[in-house]
Formats: sequence, structure tokens, C-alpha cells
Amino acid sequence: MLSPIDELREQITSRLAAFDRREVPPTGGVRRAAVTVCVLEDAERAPYTVLIKRAARGRNPGQWALPGGRLDDGERPVDAALRELDEETGLAGVEVAGLLDDFVTDSGFVITPVVAFGGTQEPVADLREVASVHAVPLEWFLRPGVPRWHGELLQMPLGPSIVVHAPTGAILWQFAEVALRGREQRVFDVAQPHWTRT
Repeated sequence: MLSPIDELREQITSRLAAFDRREVPPTGGVRRAAVTVCVLEDAERAPYTVLIKRAARGRNPGQWALPGGRLDDGERPVDAALRELDEETGLAGVEVAGLLDDFVTDSGFVITPVVAFGGTQEPVADLREVASVHAVPLEWFLRPGVPRWHGELLQMPLGPSIVVHAPTGAILWQFAEVALRGREQRVFDVAQPHWTRT
């Protein structure tokens, strides 16, 4: 008999395998990045994922984000996502469950979201890039009022002081709908606040 986390892993992996993912083909001049939605287990075996708050310096200072960053020359998106996950949070040796749609940002990046499972590891922020690491229980993605809309802007309220906007908020919304609820949801047309366009 499978444990609850093993059942969740099988369910999410199956849903992502059946999802008709939209990929932006590699072309010259396109800046590419990748992020990881990493599902972990807490001490009570409850599943959660990790959000980071970016350091006060560098790209997107102080913003909520998924661990991730730019692809190195010749690097594949999955490899970049897992490298950045390890560099920013110390989470390594994770199991990839699948991918969500590529998201094209207003600043011209193509972000590839990777969904992975990391067991009972505990994330630790690399303070050179990350101000703090936050655990978000997966059940919070399924609460009433998540997502919510402020005019045309998507908001993912995922904690007392955590409100995530696009592009990260759009990726997390698609994760909740496709991976957790088993619904098809496209997010390519979700508007970004002007202050995320860096």
C-alpha cells in the first residue's frame, strides 16, 4: 500500500504526463530561465512546496519567487531548474515529476517550470541570492479565494504575508489546477504587474 506522499507523487506525475504542455521552441536571441516547484514532506508527512524571497539586491529584489534562474549556455531547462534549486535552497537529488507550460514574461524571458519531489529534505537559503525560504502547504493552494483577482492582476495569497503575482503566481496557479486538481488551465495570458518586469 502506498503512503499518502507516494500516492500524491503518482497522481501528479500521471497528470503531468497527460498534460499537453506548451513549449516555446529554442530560438536564437530568446532569454531562457527555469524554475522548480519542489514538493517536500514535513515532519508530519504533510506535503508542501518552497517559495523564496529574493535578496534585496540583484534581479527582482525582495520579490516572491520559485527557486530558479537563467540557463547557462547549452544547458537544458530541467538541468538549469535543478541546478538553481540546489544553489538557492540546498535541495538536491530530487525526482522530476513533469513540466508545466513555458511562460513568456513581459521582460522577454521564457520560463520553464519543472515539478519535482524532494522527500524530507529541509531547504536552506543561500543568503547571497535568497533572503528567506518559506514552506507553503499544498492544501493552501486549494483554499477558497486562491487565486483571487485584483482588477486584471492575478494574486495567489499563500500565507499571512505571502501574496504572489505573475509570473510566479501564474505558474503556481497552473500547478494547482493541473497537478493538484487535475484540470486543464492555461496561463500564458495572465497579466504581470509592472514592478515584476525586470
